[in-house]
Formats: sequence, C-alpha cells, structure tokens
Amino acid sequence: MAEFIRIYEENPNPKEIERVVAILKRGGLIIYPTDTVYGLGCDITNLKALERIARIKGVKLEKANFSFVCHDLSHLSDYVKQIDSTTFKILKRALPGPYTFILPGSNNLPNPFKKKKTVGIRVPKNNIAIEIVKLLGNPIISTSIRDDDEVLEYTTDPELILEKWDDLVDLVIDGGYGDNQASTVIDLSGDEPAVVREGKGSLEIF
Repeated sequence: MAEFIRIYEENPNPKEIERVVAILKRGGLIIYPTDTVYGLGCDITNLKALERIARIKGVKLEKANFSFVCHDLSHLSDYVKQIDSTTFKILKRALPGPYTFILPGSNNLPNPFKKKKTVGIRVPKNNIAIEIVKLLGNPIISTSIRDDDEVLEYTTDPELILEKWDDLVDLVIDGGYGDNQASTVIDLSGDEPAVVREGKGSLEIF
C-alpha cells in the first residue's frame, strides 16, 4: 500500500520533502503534483525503478518517452547537447512553467536511454516538485498519469489517485487538486521550434 502525505505548495515542509526523497533513493515510485497534471516519477539513476514505470505504462524502457524533470536549467548540460543562445533564451523565458521541451540528447544519457536522439526536459512551476528534485540532486523521470475515463483524461483529485494507484506506487503526494491539462510540448531539436502538443502553456511566448 502506498503512503499518502499532504504537502502544501506555498511552503513545502522540508521534513516531508526528505521523506519523499528517501523513498525515491530506495527505488520507490511516487505520484506528485506539478503545475499541470499529476505525474508518476522515480529517480533517474535507479534502473529498477525506471523498469517499474515502463512496466506500468506498458512500454519498453529504451523506447519510452519520459520527461526529465529538473529543478532549474543547471542539469541541461548533463543530458542535452550544446544548444545555441536562441534555444537557451526560449528555455529561460518559458521555464519554470507548463512546458516540455524536446532537445537533442547528449552522450551522457542514462544507460537505458543511450540510443535516444532527443530528450524531453521539464521544469515545472510547482514548489513541491522543485524541492524534491533539488534535494534528490538529480532529475526524476516522469510521465503523466492518464485516466481510463473517456471524458476526464486526467484525474485531479489526490484521494481518487491514491485509490487507483495504491498497489502500484510507494507514495502519493496530496498537493491539492491538480490541473486536467497537460504541458505544452515544443520540439527544439530541429531548425525551427515545432509544437508537438498544445497544452496548458501559452504559445504566445514563442
């Protein structure tokens, strides 16, 4: 059964953040709030945890399109090839915010993703997510938790999320009601920015 803890976004309790990070470091899976929908995440350096998420999502790990959630842009050079100043300006303007940017992957990608040419980078504007990643010291791999309901694509109520995911994850964070709109996905790996999915993030800033 999953642990269920309440963390307040305005002022996340450091003790609770430590609890979450301890679970991630042990290879646990968490469901946590972002500035868009709730996400399913694990420590990017833990292979067993990565494999668990891939199994839950029904995908092969090396083919999975998971996002790398960072607390700021300082981890970019770890996973992304050198980017030009125009691309960097776009990232600076949009992040933290409800965007996922697809960027050319570097040779330092974690082993399961070595063959991937691109990587999705996310810096959510949510203090809970930011504090978790900051304390962990490296990004978490993340994927949105979708719903089987045809009307509601994403569950926004943490108690309903717990009910559904109780046996699959180690911890569900109640960070209040989530949004039901996913991030806007922009591909910056080519010559021109391309919109892959229009979500919560406005396209006007581009």
